[in-house]
Amino acid sequence: MKLLSIAIPCYNSEKYMRKCVDSLLAGGEDVEIIIVDDGSARDRTGEIADEYAERYPSIVKAVHQENGGHGAAVNTGIRNATGLYFKVVDSDDWVKKSAYLKALDKLREFAGEQEALDMLVCNFVYEKEGEKHRKVMHYRHILPRAEVFSWEGCHHFAKGHYILMHSVIFRTGLLEECGLKLPKHTFYVDNLYVFEPLPYVKRMYYLDVNLYRYYIGREGQSVNEEIMISRIDQQIKVNKIMMDYFAEKKQEILKNKRLYQYMYNYLEIITTVSSVLLIRSGKKENLTKKKEVWDYLKAKDARLYRRMRHGFMGSAMNLPGKVGRGISVGGYKICQKIFKFN
Repeated sequence: MKLLSIAIPCYNSEKYMRKCVDSLLAGGEDVEIIIVDDGSARDRTGEIADEYAERYPSIVKAVHQENGGHGAAVNTGIRNATGLYFKVVDSDDWVKKSAYLKALDKLREFAGEQEALDMLVCNFVYEKEGEKHRKVMHYRHILPRAEVFSWEGCHHFAKGHYILMHSVIFRTGLLEECGLKLPKHTFYVDNLYVFEPLPYVKRMYYLDVNLYRYYIGREGQSVNEEIMISRIDQQIKVNKIMMDYFAEKKQEILKNKRLYQYMYNYLEIITTVSSVLLIRSGKKENLTKKKEVWDYLKAKDARLYRRMRHGFMGSAMNLPGKVGRGISVGGYKICQKIFKFN
């Protein structure tokens, strides 16, 4: 068994995937790199994946499949993983070698323990196109350092500060236990990846190193605001799946107040993003969709709806009239500058 399996979902990624794969090869034989060629059709992605598998047969697997989207590629990675732990690295991102080796050392320590670690958290860095300053997302004031902890050991997560796909390494078995299966042909499923497994996470460790380099700003990237608006139905789909999951698991989640508060806050920010993008589109039909999103939550869980709708962010996203929508967008732009997201 390998120590760590890393899935790289690839779709027409020939221009940048080598940098990603090369950064991961530094892990040596303890690492299994699963390159998932998700039906690439316009370039040499599949050939490059096969080339790496041929050159590093004990480290790299090349898996080819019909196009199913990012979620389908992650699902394939999990199915093919033989490592004790599992991570997703997108094909236009990479890892910092020194931090990567420290993370592997820490995973080796936990691999030898009788009780398994469920989730390792590291920092990630926004490598934003055109900006010299690198925004580091760390968890120093939220998560204990140099110790194993549970949800009770976490401090309060501030708005805009969340555990994202870039920052987590899960125990592979945990992803199987929670039955995670991401929807096909849908963007933004990374939000489900770092949401649905959380009630199953009992033992965590925070390693304060800047491991993941998250490239942002590439033309056509899924997190580009214009692209997100054009794919708003997929954002809404993910948002509703999260609402379903939270409502259905609420009684179980409520057993741990810190877990509940974190998952509530995460659902709230995703619903806020959906709302503001629908407002930003400027289309009348999308204002109707915004109402439908909130009505969906109300029908699913009226109590949850009341708390979220009448909270600060819910109120801000539902201000009446054109002026109110302008205020909502203005607040969103301020958050963009503070938190450096698209």
